[in-house]
Amino acid sequence: MLSRLFALLLAASAFLPAFAADEVLPSVVVYAPSPCLACIDWADHLRKAGFDVSIEETPLAGMPKLKRWLNVPAELESVHTAKVGNYFVEGHVPAEDIKLLLKEKPRARGLAVPGLPRGAPGREVSNPFCETACTILDNASQEREIRREAYNTLLVGPDGKTSVFARH
Repeated sequence: MLSRLFALLLAASAFLPAFAADEVLPSVVVYAPSPCLACIDWADHLRKAGFDVSIEETPLAGMPKLKRWLNVPAELESVHTAKVGNYFVEGHVPAEDIKLLLKEKPRARGLAVPGLPRGAPGREVSNPFCETACTILDNASQEREIRREAYNTLLVGPDGKTSVFARH
């Protein structure tokens, strides 16, 4: 009788929405020069996605040494660099990509979105105080729309070679 009840409950549960257990995400440390408002916006993007984020202000002159320490290839550099688990995260990588990396746990150094692609997380909001053109707005039309550009999140393998991890 008990086994029949269990089977019935199991069958009925297939029609109910699944509820995911609370995700426990590792902390993220963001190393960024000050002031970098786009870096702060990216950290906020990660917080909204459930990450616990701390920002370590790092002098601009100290960033190259930090990137070498984390083994970030020079050709993939952006402004800020983060550390999450055993991986580096270079640039404006979307939170979903970081979550997928942590779920799949590939043998890799980390993820990178080189440069400053328009429309990437942290680069989608107008910021008139950013001296490094954090966001470029389309002034050709009456509406102030953000011009977005396609970009890839790259997976950096143990050997430093890259492959496309996600397209945006």
